[in-house]
Amino acid sequence: TAVAATLPTTVGGTGATTFSPGKVLQIVQGTTSTETRNSTNVLADTTLTADITPASTSNKVLVLINQAGCDKSAANSGNQMVLKLLRAGSAILTFANNAGYTNSTLSLSFGSVGCAYLDSPSTTSATTYKTQLSNGNNTAAVGVQGTGGETSTITLMEIAG
Repeated sequence: TAVAATLPTTVGGTGATTFSPGKVLQIVQGTTSTETRNSTNVLADTTLTADITPASTSNKVLVLINQAGCDKSAANSGNQMVLKLLRAGSAILTFANNAGYTNSTLSLSFGSVGCAYLDSPSTTSATTYKTQLSNGNNTAAVGVQGTGGETSTITLMEIAG
């Protein structure tokens, strides 16, 4: 589910259309509570996604992620979660690597993993940001948005460049 908030397009009086660098121009948020599990080292979508259309190629996008309901299964002592942020289908940041690693065969629920990342997409086209996960050890399942109804969020803030 995505929610968009567009801030006023005029600043500094009637008819002004320019923004000082660093001003927030729009905010978009996506949420999901759909459980996603993966037991391979091949990245899989987490269903956490949001789209934003920057007004200028010089603007930046501040991406704030809270990936909730993180856990690992008990099948292998090497289980570990890898989480990546993607822009337009390409990975731009690994924000969790070895998450939940315990060197034991116990299952583990470890809450949320988050990040803040300032991106320079250099486009005025609609751009999709999403997260993907994998098991870095390629053995048993790791998951997000578990079975407890946890909700993950991704917030995109366009910043004037």
